[in-house]
Amino acid sequence: MDPEVARRIRIVKGDITRLSVDAVVNAANRSLLGGGGVDGAIHRAAGPSLLEECRRLGGCETGDAKITRGYGLPARFVIHTVGPVWRGGDAGEAEVLASCYLRSLSLARDRVFQTVAFPSISTGAYGYPVEKACAVALGTTADFLSKSPLPREVTFVCFSDQDLVAYRREAARLGLIHS
Repeated sequence: MDPEVARRIRIVKGDITRLSVDAVVNAANRSLLGGGGVDGAIHRAAGPSLLEECRRLGGCETGDAKITRGYGLPARFVIHTVGPVWRGGDAGEAEVLASCYLRSLSLARDRVFQTVAFPSISTGAYGYPVEKACAVALGTTADFLSKSPLPREVTFVCFSDQDLVAYRREAARLGLIHS
């Protein structure tokens, strides 16, 4: 892995709603109107203005991404992306999950964002195995960063120790430096 790309990727355990970055990515549902897990936490932390703006967006297709302001979050913006539901791995889940990362990173690049933070998309209620999801997340992100100077830094925020171990193991396999 290109050492420059590796330096731009961080893996941490924490609460994504507390990060002061240009944008946090929300693992949203298609309605964009809030839900459980990361989605609910982001909506609660951002406040009711986020829900009002999301209502005007008219939802989001699986694999796509849309952007809103961050409101009460330390992050200036929220990039909402809708990951795939795990159906065993033979229903195009990896391609759709990769699209979530590509669309989110493209929005960040187009908005000239320096810093973006991702949760582990689709690994909660949507049932995507974290070991498989982090391979898609890290591989897709590293490939994107090898072709684009922005975002300057991408942080993967793990909620559990189990997710942190999986992300760090995959990062080591890919030759990525993590903090």
